[in-house]
Amino acid sequence: MTTSLSSSALMRTLLVLATAAGFSVASIYYAQPILPLIGDNLHLGISSLGLIPTLTQAGYALGILFLLPLGDRFDRRIIIMVKSFTLALMLVLYSFSTGEHSLLALSLLLGASATVAQDIVPAAAILSPSGKQGKAVGMVMTGLLLGILLSRTVSGLVSAAFGWRAMYQLAALSIALIGLALWRVLPRFAAQAELGYPSLMKSMVGLWSRHPALRRATLAQGLLSIGFSAFWSMLAVMLSQQFHMGSAVAGAFGIAGAAGALAAPLSGSLADKLGANQVTQYAAALATVSFGLMIFLPLLSPFWQLVMIALCAVGFDLGLQSSLVAHQTLVYRLDPQARGRLNALLFTGVFIGMAVGSILGSAMWEEYGWMGVVMLAVVASAGGLLVRLAEQRQRDARTNASH
Repeated sequence: MTTSLSSSALMRTLLVLATAAGFSVASIYYAQPILPLIGDNLHLGISSLGLIPTLTQAGYALGILFLLPLGDRFDRRIIIMVKSFTLALMLVLYSFSTGEHSLLALSLLLGASATVAQDIVPAAAILSPSGKQGKAVGMVMTGLLLGILLSRTVSGLVSAAFGWRAMYQLAALSIALIGLALWRVLPRFAAQAELGYPSLMKSMVGLWSRHPALRRATLAQGLLSIGFSAFWSMLAVMLSQQFHMGSAVAGAFGIAGAAGALAAPLSGSLADKLGANQVTQYAAALATVSFGLMIFLPLLSPFWQLVMIALCAVGFDLGLQSSLVAHQTLVYRLDPQARGRLNALLFTGVFIGMAVGSILGSAMWEEYGWMGVVMLAVVASAGGLLVRLAEQRQRDARTNASH
């Protein structure tokens, strides 16, 4: 059985979980602001550089799909520890890469092992009492999302000062230390399913078929993720070529985006009170408008272009992160005994969107420049908003028909 925690012990555990989620997921984003440094060091072209975030995110998606369901079958504490050790090892190996092929292969494996962050999020929901799960998930997601955004700032500054290899070695040390902290604070978790691995994977097909709300949440969040990934994957390249700015400046833009992550607990609480559907609509609309404002960048001076990009980063990160927390709260309620598998399906869609965003972002950059990347983000985010509005119309129609 999962150990019941006192409120003070639960708060301490959630803080450690939030920190661990942030450090773990940061591992897959350290490369983005330092792609030019890696490219210069290993003599890689733009297409090869675009494959680094693409394969990392593809590995994350594959790890979520094939590894995350194990959290419903085995003690989640053991799974978190094994993945933490593996992630630390992958980060060390990454730091010693000497060629394109080894770097790309390790990008895939690093992404898969970094899915420990997504084992941590359902743990927060399991440990929290009913009615408080949205708030708990929001708190841990704050750590995770701050990790995503501040990883770029830290990576840019450290790599500019000490080189990109030192960044990955420090990252490995951080994962090793946080793994020890998790071992101390996490209780044992009872298995929530008795299925063998093949049956466990097959059951995900049933969950996907049985819950249209899960399908819509995955599609909407995946579309929002395309714009998010396209923006952050190509930002460093754009700043380097158009503004002649280095990796430290590119990473500093993560601070602007990190401001949006602070809303994650609020969006979780709002999802508990107002309903997750309403929160997802507002969040998707905010992301779409924020991306759309960047269409006017050519009308501004270079200084004000940079200010606009920073402000829009706050807006669309706030929208995407609020939507993500609300979608998680929504899907966790569908079947409390299958949270690991539900989370796996949702985040498989999210990181497929991330990988697609990296691919399309680099293609749009090469063909149309930064405005092509912006238009991709606007169209993808608007698609996510339409999915949420279509569900609301269907819900209203059913309500009217019942009356």
